[in-house]
Amino acid sequence: YVFRCLINDQIPLNNGCLKPLNIIIPKGTMISPEYPAAVVAGNVETSQYLVDALFGALGVMAASQGTMNNTIWGNDKYQYYETVCGGAGATEKHAGATAVHTHMTNSRLTDAEVLEWRFPVLLEEFSIRKGSGGKGKHRGGDGVTRRVKFLEDMQMSILSGHHRVPPYGMKNGFPGDVGGCYIERNYGTIEKLYTQASAELFVGDKLTIKTPGGGGYGAIKKTIHNSLLLAFILNVLT
Repeated sequence: YVFRCLINDQIPLNNGCLKPLNIIIPKGTMISPEYPAAVVAGNVETSQYLVDALFGALGVMAASQGTMNNTIWGNDKYQYYETVCGGAGATEKHAGATAVHTHMTNSRLTDAEVLEWRFPVLLEEFSIRKGSGGKGKHRGGDGVTRRVKFLEDMQMSILSGHHRVPPYGMKNGFPGDVGGCYIERNYGTIEKLYTQASAELFVGDKLTIKTPGGGGYGAIKKTIHNSLLLAFILNVLT
């Protein structure tokens, strides 16, 4: 995927794409596990980290949100799964896109009207986390806030990342903001969830997911406003 992105042409995805590449993966490492090592989320969370690591090593772009924010909830009657969008990393020529599914996340979210029609939930908020993308010559894309209120008891699980380590910036660009997830209970308390967590949801509870922003690219040029410069000159002369 990474090396196909570097080719400025429409090429088919087949075995020929790998012929020019020599892939070396030491045995027993995280991406080459040996039995009885536990494995999970290779095609979701791990792949996102690998893509950002390769783009970073090649100096192509800052890190994107680096996670798919895999979220599942349901009960005996309803089951629902989604991945939640976030910020894309900036490049030498462009700012990162805001509120998009990046790299390995090739899915789309269900429309709010369809979600509420088919499931006993209310989508109370789905908004852009303004300023969550890293600053730089080109800014990283912003993540989102997604809050769902449950009208029936449910069980939920989330598999996500970058709640502690922010997506990196590049060429002196700033990193994006980290994400987070928590439950607002119907009796007023708030429970913070880890990057991998499961919980019971009851009627009236709200699940909030804040997705990471992308990293910025390039240093911010320091400029002095004309009025401030004039005031400084006059102060020196007097």
